[in-house]
Amino acid sequence: MEELNQLMLLRREKLAKLREMNFNPYPYFFDTTHFSQEIKQNFAQLDNKDVSISGRIMSIRLMGKAAFFHLQDNQGKIQVYIKQDEVGEKGFTLFKLLDIGDIVGVAGLVFKTRSGEVSVYAHRLELLSKSIRPLPIVKEKIDQNERIVYDQFADVEMRYRQRYVDLIVNPDVKDVFIKRSKIINAIRKFLNDHEFLEVETPVLQPIYGGAMAKPFVTHHNKLDMELYLRIADELYLKRLIIGGYDRVYEFAKDFRNEGIDRFHNPEFTQVELYIAYKDYLWLMEFVEQMINHVARAVLGSSKITYQGHEIDLSPPWTRLTMFDAIEKYSGVDVSTMDEAQLRKTAQQLDVKDDPSMGPGKLIDQIFGACVEPKLIQPTFIMDYPIEMSPLAKKHRDNPRLVERFEPIIGGKEIGNAFSELNDPIDQRERFMDQARLRERGDDEAQVLDEDFLRALEYGMPPTAGLGIGIDRLVMLLSDSDNIRDVIFFPQMRPEGK
Repeated sequence: MEELNQLMLLRREKLAKLREMNFNPYPYFFDTTHFSQEIKQNFAQLDNKDVSISGRIMSIRLMGKAAFFHLQDNQGKIQVYIKQDEVGEKGFTLFKLLDIGDIVGVAGLVFKTRSGEVSVYAHRLELLSKSIRPLPIVKEKIDQNERIVYDQFADVEMRYRQRYVDLIVNPDVKDVFIKRSKIINAIRKFLNDHEFLEVETPVLQPIYGGAMAKPFVTHHNKLDMELYLRIADELYLKRLIIGGYDRVYEFAKDFRNEGIDRFHNPEFTQVELYIAYKDYLWLMEFVEQMINHVARAVLGSSKITYQGHEIDLSPPWTRLTMFDAIEKYSGVDVSTMDEAQLRKTAQQLDVKDDPSMGPGKLIDQIFGACVEPKLIQPTFIMDYPIEMSPLAKKHRDNPRLVERFEPIIGGKEIGNAFSELNDPIDQRERFMDQARLRERGDDEAQVLDEDFLRALEYGMPPTAGLGIGIDRLVMLLSDSDNIRDVIFFPQMRPEGK
């Protein structure tokens, strides 16, 4: 820490000297005409032509009255050659007061060095932002045409806390977030092409619902009332189906007051969609098509690699009922067990249980521990116990089940979908069942929403609904093993705690 303070002090001294010499270390504007990759890819057309580039200095090699430095912009890096005879004594004095991490603008000619590296020969240099905090510099070398990175800014916690530094010194990280944007755009285009309407629903809600999760609570001063950050969009999007929109979707930030691990962040992004006059069987085929479309649009192929597994996203995907999947992977048939038997089975399988868990949650725990991690290739798990899904329609062939599926890929579910419950009397009874679970201590059980029930009483057409976790989908398509690698600013403990 002492050394860092000394380095920062030296940079502040340079900053003061720049001001004394009438250099503005934080000017307002620079006219950039080209980017690094653009220049390299179009060298034949730009050779010996004037360009203006801007970016951050990432290395400096001083050679008396000349120097080479690498400038990093939005597209990559390019070498710059600067010589006192060309930029003048004042310009070169400015250069010698610069440090790695400073942001500069360069105007000059495109050329190739003797070693064949595309570069810019500077005839003008401008300081655009003086960096007064040193970067944790990443070193790299090329060995037999292979790029080897060492002395990397690799402290995972620091990377997540200081994503801005991570993006500067580990530019490959940018690719994940560019891919994230492309994934969202591909989903949006797919839904728009299928005549869905993108909508917005409240983030602050007087009653939270649409999922089994604990909410974050806040207070509205003027109305003097508690509000909740939404845990899902479902109940508001269904209100829009009731109101007459047949196909709606929303990309939304949702918030659940739960633990943090490799697959969970309290603030996350999902897309929810609802379509009238369809059921979960129709929706399974739609999901296959959509995820396959997204992979091909973003990666150029239906075949991906995730954590060492080759995965084929092309339809059709495997379909298994939840009970069949549990029996297949655990050897236990839970389909006719009561709560006591389920609890005993969970304990025998070394699966976590507690007294607040009813039959549905116990089955879910068994499935999560014994089945889900083994489902690597795309699989629809369907037909869940009714206790697990208070908003889903009863199965047309078995009233103990509901018409629900989860798409699972790479050992983790990426979504959840139903034939939506549109019987208001049945829905009220399900909400009451949830209330009884809350009395037992299940604080994730859903709460009764009278306004939603009132809306259902006006009549909702047969409807299929889906939620896809964007963060998990990005993990899958970017081969990332931690959700914090695909969220710019993941939730962290306060520093020092």
